[in-house]
Amino acid sequence: MRIAVVIPVYNERATIQEILRRVAAVGLDKEIIVVDDGSTDGTREWLETERERLGIHLIVHARNMGKGAALRDGFRAATGDIVIVQDADLEYDPQDYPRLIEPIAGGRADVVYGSRFLGSDPHRVLYFWHYLGNRLLTLLSNMFTNLNLSDMETGYKVFRRDLVQAIKLRENRFGFEPEITAKIARRKARVYEVGISYAGREYSEGKKITWRDGLWAAWCIVRYSLFG
Repeated sequence: MRIAVVIPVYNERATIQEILRRVAAVGLDKEIIVVDDGSTDGTREWLETERERLGIHLIVHARNMGKGAALRDGFRAATGDIVIVQDADLEYDPQDYPRLIEPIAGGRADVVYGSRFLGSDPHRVLYFWHYLGNRLLTLLSNMFTNLNLSDMETGYKVFRRDLVQAIKLRENRFGFEPEITAKIARRKARVYEVGISYAGREYSEGKKITWRDGLWAAWCIVRYSLFG
């Protein structure tokens, strides 16, 4: 079973080389799809220079459009049986891939969320208000979708390729997370959660999500749960 790793990238020159090394080191049959979302810090130029050596499929956006837009293009390009979303910022560890894909590979799941709040793996301790906002958004999402997730906003989401390619996605930014959750719930997809490790970063290290994204996520939960 082949996996497709989709990596949305925006101004990650400091981490892109290392995340690609870590992804390549995972001993699974895979394709690596990198979507540069209008980077201006040299990330795009480095990727264009190195893509043949790295063996990656590179998609370039002329301007920054957002994580959701990058993922839409990455999903369309995927040919693997299982699609994994991989952020480029080193917060999520590709060594978790085998446990993330196992419920789908075993025929029990259509979608797997990698939860930062399950299991005993190491987690960096950071912002209380981010944690609280995440829990509130997850609670709101669960209320509308009737799922029982512990971490709706997780960056590690894994899908059967045929399922994710059949879903029409609209959100360009971080609204992708509640939108995809609502839409897989409406399709009655079989959803599993797996505990993962997490090395969150600070704003000084390049973290991009803000409280405005949290407010938009709440609106997306209501919109896509009720109206599709």
